[in-house]
Amino acid sequence: MSKNLALETHAPAYLSVHDIHAYYGESYIVQGVSFNVHEGEILALLGRNGAGKTSTLRTIARLDNPELLKGEIWLDHKNLHAMKSYEAATNGIALVPEDRRIIPGLSVEENIQLAQIAEPIGWGLDRIYDLFPRLGERRKQEGTTLSGGEQQMLSIGRALARDIKVLLLDEPYEGLAPVIVDEIEKTLNVIKEQGITTVIVEQNAVRALELADRSVILDTGGVVFDGTAKEVLDNSELRAEYLAI
Repeated sequence: MSKNLALETHAPAYLSVHDIHAYYGESYIVQGVSFNVHEGEILALLGRNGAGKTSTLRTIARLDNPELLKGEIWLDHKNLHAMKSYEAATNGIALVPEDRRIIPGLSVEENIQLAQIAEPIGWGLDRIYDLFPRLGERRKQEGTTLSGGEQQMLSIGRALARDIKVLLLDEPYEGLAPVIVDEIEKTLNVIKEQGITTVIVEQNAVRALELADRSVILDTGGVVFDGTAKEVLDNSELRAEYLAI
C-alpha cells in the first residue's frame, strides 16, 4: 500500500490539502486529511458511506464555511483555507454537487450565464456548447426540465463558465444510465486535456478508478491509501476492505 503523501512544504503541488480537520455542526467529519493533486490530473476520492468524502470536497470549496480547526489548503500557491466560499470560487475552485442545483425558472443558457463572474477567457457559451451539443440544442429550455444526464452536463458546463482551475465532482454518475456515464467520462477526459484538475467522489468506484490517474481512499475521516488508480484496481484486498467491491 502506498504511503500517504503528507506535504513537506506549503504548496508543492497544484492542489495541496494538508492535515485538514473540520466540523459540520457538532459532527467531527474530516479528521486529518492530506493529499496532493497535480495540474491536469484526475483524482478519485473514494471510501465507504460516511468516510468523509463529500465533507472533504466541501471543505476544499469552503462551502457553508465549515469550521476548519486545523490544516491548510493551497491552490496554485494561493491559500484557500482562509477564504470564504465566494473567494475560493473566484480563485478557480468549482464544486458540482450531487443534487446539481439547477436554478428553477431559468433556461439552460441563463443558468450558464448566471455563473459567469466576468467575461469568460476560455470557456464561453460556444465552447461549452461544443463540449455539450445537447445543451446547445436545448439552450432556451428550462434547465430543471432536462433529463438527469443533461442536468449533469449543465452543472459541469456552468462550472466551466467561470474558467476554473479545479473541478470537484460529487457523485456525478448518480442515477445515470451507463451510456450517459460514458458520455460524461469522455467529456471529463476532454476537460483534462485542457489542463483542468479534477477530483471526483463516486460510489461507482470501478468507473471512477478506470477514469482517474490516482486515488485517495478515506476511512472514518482520514486517509488510508494514496497511490495510483491502477494499484487499487489490482488490489482486491484493498478494494474489499475499504470500498466493499
